[in-house]
Amino acid sequence: MCGRYATTVDPGLLAVELDAIDETDPNEELLPEEAGPNFNVAPTTKVLTVVQRHDREHPDEEAKRRIRRMRWGLIPRWTKPAEPGVPAKGKPLFNARADGAATTPAFRDALKTKRCLVPMDGWYEWLTEPGAGGKAVKVPYFMTPQDGSRIYMAGLWSVWRDGNAPPLLSCTILTTDSVGDLQRIHDRMPLIMPREHWDRWLDPDTADVAGLLESPNADLTAALEIRPVSPKVNSVKNNSPELVEQYEVAEQISLL
Repeated sequence: MCGRYATTVDPGLLAVELDAIDETDPNEELLPEEAGPNFNVAPTTKVLTVVQRHDREHPDEEAKRRIRRMRWGLIPRWTKPAEPGVPAKGKPLFNARADGAATTPAFRDALKTKRCLVPMDGWYEWLTEPGAGGKAVKVPYFMTPQDGSRIYMAGLWSVWRDGNAPPLLSCTILTTDSVGDLQRIHDRMPLIMPREHWDRWLDPDTADVAGLLESPNADLTAALEIRPVSPKVNSVKNNSPELVEQYEVAEQISLL
């Protein structure tokens, strides 16, 4: 699963790197952690995503990559409003099982036409370790490319509308069975989308992507570093570069 991650790229740089159109609103009201580097991204936060869409005024032209901010936690388009312009609260759909998305009502339509990439520096997961006196403690780990590059996770997105209120964009991150050394940390992992599959995954005119939903090749995950990090990441109130730095497990267990 993936319920917390880190990302440091800004939309302008991402647009340049991916030859995409930056569609983020510079005047949008954002929380401090949403406007800059975020080392402790949590569900309901607005995050950067990459989509590929046709121009509404020129639908016959080739679809182009676009950078958009979305709420992390998908809101199905059929969600009823709690009040005008505000969707009713429901299950926090920040993850979707890749092997069940095609048959799950909340995700199946998005899988056909609304797929995205979620860029990140790495993600966190918690491993239960034996602590002092035999008490079990959960130790956080950070999974990140060894070469310091950025990784892109497969995601789905949706647009929720209610009357004349601005449309609300939201997304979820697909998960799959863990492979390689990641199995030691957790039985699930976010679905890493290799660069060579981006075009097909993002193409809004391609509905059949079943072959891209399988667990990634072990060679892809072998390039990841799995390092224990500070227990400060346990609280979303903490947000600084030190959260992704190496932290000795023995020291963590003595503190927890």
